[in-house]
Amino acid sequence: MKFLRALHTYYGFFVFIFWFLILFPLLLIPIIFPSQFKLTGIFNRWWAKLMFIFVPLPYEVECRSKLDPKRTYVFCPNHFSYLDIPTMGLNPINTIFVGKNSMEKLPVFGFMYRKLHITVDRKSLRSRGDSLLASMSAIDQGKSLVIYPEGGIISQHPPMMGNFKDGAFRTAIEKQIPLVPVTIPFNWIILPDKNPIRLYRGRVRVIFHEPIETLGMTLADTKKLKEDTYSIIQAEIEKQNR
Repeated sequence: MKFLRALHTYYGFFVFIFWFLILFPLLLIPIIFPSQFKLTGIFNRWWAKLMFIFVPLPYEVECRSKLDPKRTYVFCPNHFSYLDIPTMGLNPINTIFVGKNSMEKLPVFGFMYRKLHITVDRKSLRSRGDSLLASMSAIDQGKSLVIYPEGGIISQHPPMMGNFKDGAFRTAIEKQIPLVPVTIPFNWIILPDKNPIRLYRGRVRVIFHEPIETLGMTLADTKKLKEDTYSIIQAEIEKQNR
């Protein structure tokens, strides 16, 4: 059984890389022509769906309210597993990611990630400041963002989340755009953050909650917005895992 699970895990990584390489020429389009940035979200959606179909892992996307493709959003999902990244690729709204700069070191993938998304060194105050400015600039260009508010996989006791950082909430308030809490309830079971990494059978589910409007908020409201978002996501995680 352990051998089969390990084999399935390696196969899952192979599928992820295989479809990335197949789609990489298409991902060059928004790299060469930045005005076509919306294609990034479209191709990421293809990549995610193909991966889940071929692994195979059944998936389900639930939107608690209609998301307007003409609006710009900040999406805030919980983060317990590396599987959360392709899961957010299922987002019905075209987005780019704000993620850790260590992924830049990966061959080919790192080039794509650096060119299409926003990277940050969480240990560097300057890098965090630069990524905040880059996020603001991306929103001005009409790009929606995925920001993991925990700042990485930090929870020691999933499915209880770690503390949220301010960046996503400051960005949404500064730009007066809606913030969308996102619950990914089961990935911590399907691909837990443990050594050795092992993939388990299960249904990938992602829930996009009703957007929280920030119009009229000031930076003084950052703490409340952060707490409200945390409460929405954590309550849904606990409900789904009963």
